[in-house]
Amino acid sequence: MQVRPAQVSDAEAVGLVNAQAWRGAYAGLMPQDYLDALDPAERGRAWRRRLESIQPPTSVLVLERGTEGVVGFASLGPARDPDADPSATGEVMAIYLLPEHWRGGGGRVLMAEAVRRLSDAGFREATLWVLETNDRARRFYEAVGWSLDGQRRVDESYGFALAEVRYRRSLD
Repeated sequence: MQVRPAQVSDAEAVGLVNAQAWRGAYAGLMPQDYLDALDPAERGRAWRRRLESIQPPTSVLVLERGTEGVVGFASLGPARDPDADPSATGEVMAIYLLPEHWRGGGGRVLMAEAVRRLSDAGFREATLWVLETNDRARRFYEAVGWSLDGQRRVDESYGFALAEVRYRRSLD
């Protein structure tokens, strides 16, 4: 397994991972018709636009596994929350693996590299948001050193309500 910075040429693979991971991770947690309608090509075009305009300290990392190519990605940068000091707090904005690669160690490798890069960028702590009902992901975050910080929000940007909780960790 290898983690490296994403390139614009990775956009299609990132879009595929994004769509497949959402379908696997969020089945039963959000409307199935929304998940069924996810278009990997559309997601790839959106990721291409992001990758073309990304500016440090924001970055996207990809996880490659042998000849399979990109099997996961993480997006990270300054925290976007109104209560965060963006010069001191970083955020893991997204971390996804293809479902067939869950529980194979790739998530730990990718998260460790994301945390290392946030620390190297000078952030002292990091946050991430997760669906409150996503028990599998929450167990993973807790196993790799993240803790609930008591903040909750409801995201309605997809046309339906998603209750989320925030995790935090020190980068020292």
